[in-house]
Amino acid sequence: MISTPALITFFGYLILLLVIGTLAYRATSTSSDYILGGRKMGPAVTALSVGASDMSGWLLLGLPGSVYLSGLGEMWIGIGLVVGAWLNWLIVAKRLRIYTFFTDDALTMPDFLEKRFHDTGVLRLVAASITLLFFVFYTSSGMVGGAILFEKVFGLDYTTALMIGSAIIVSYTFVGGFFAVSWTDFLQGLLMLFALLLVPAMVFGAHEVSLDSLPPAMTQAVSDNTTAIGMISLLAWGLGYFGQPHILSRFMAIGDVKHLPLSRRIAMGWMLLSLVGALATGLAGAAFFHDKPLPNAETVFIELSRVLFNPWMAGILIAAILSAIMSTIDSQLLVCSSVVTEDFYKKWLRPEASEREKVMVGRLTVLSVAVIATLIALNPESTVLELVSYAWAGFGASFGPVILLALYWKGYSRFGAIATILVGAATVVLWKQAEGGIFELYEILPGFLFATIAGVLVSLLLPADNKTLALHHTFEQKL
Repeated sequence: MISTPALITFFGYLILLLVIGTLAYRATSTSSDYILGGRKMGPAVTALSVGASDMSGWLLLGLPGSVYLSGLGEMWIGIGLVVGAWLNWLIVAKRLRIYTFFTDDALTMPDFLEKRFHDTGVLRLVAASITLLFFVFYTSSGMVGGAILFEKVFGLDYTTALMIGSAIIVSYTFVGGFFAVSWTDFLQGLLMLFALLLVPAMVFGAHEVSLDSLPPAMTQAVSDNTTAIGMISLLAWGLGYFGQPHILSRFMAIGDVKHLPLSRRIAMGWMLLSLVGALATGLAGAAFFHDKPLPNAETVFIELSRVLFNPWMAGILIAAILSAIMSTIDSQLLVCSSVVTEDFYKKWLRPEASEREKVMVGRLTVLSVAVIATLIALNPESTVLELVSYAWAGFGASFGPVILLALYWKGYSRFGAIATILVGAATVVLWKQAEGGIFELYEILPGFLFATIAGVLVSLLLPADNKTLALHHTFEQKL
């Protein structure tokens, strides 16, 4: 059970998040404000918002837990992610920001794809449906993670913990939209980095814990347990970045494309330091607890925080864990909100809807999706949550090739885009069900490959029309 000082510190932090949401509410008057912050985000906020919404609780719970159990062999997933994130900033960010604004200020990925290909609505409907489906389950998984953490740290029963966590997340996303999510992600990104650097520094510095107590394989990046399929699978995680809607929306929201290089440097610096901190935390935990193993490896960060720090500091560090989980869920809720508002409500139900009406629909969507996700999460053992293990792959394989081909190939057609999305999603789902041999390979790699091939072949068989070709030619002249 957490102590009173830690409880005060933790809830003080949560109150700060709600204050940010209230302030952001006053700056939100249009659907563009609510969905993309009016495209006015600065470079630092954009950078840390990308990082915090991307890494989630995996950075403070999952990765340190994996390293605690398996050692530095888990670093390959970090290398894959760093390379993928860097390429995403380098080859996607600028073009996507310019192209989405150029195509009549497209606010969502499905909206952009429809305008890019002069689609009649089929492509937009396919893209929006797959986005919404994946994110409902993704959000549910995050809420389960947050509830389990509340349950463990505060001694609450699971249902109460879930309701409290869900209410806090929904509150500031509901009122503040993108402004609130981006600014809270910025704050949470700083807190996550601080925590990940402080904990291992305390173990190896103040307590002078040595790695000599660990088996040699724990400190090796490549060991006898390393397989080619395993290493390729870990590195392939980087492909997922090109298709994550909640990350791509940050690129669309930056105020000036001239700020992107600075934003990229800040984001990659944050990511490198955070990943090194997570790896070091896992090794520090393995060495610190080598004679008294933890029952749950993913609690290594929590246990180190409790043992090493006074209750006030422990409250801040525990807040960092929930920040990591919350910073991803709020982004997912916002993407769901934008998809329903722009790609269903405005497109099919109320094309003449006012800005005020669209903002309200967006807020009601956040509430509705959160309720559905919370209901699914009421059973932490729900099989629905198995979808989350390949949600990253699903988005990466379905939307990654679409975005890259749409930004760079003028001959890419709307039929090719539809084929890409459907083949990518289907491959990930089917590949995940198979077992053994080549099917041990992470499903994002075959999904990304087959989706790209499908998009190219269908575009060659059913070419882009002259209007689509002319639009892309005009876009390239604006770069």
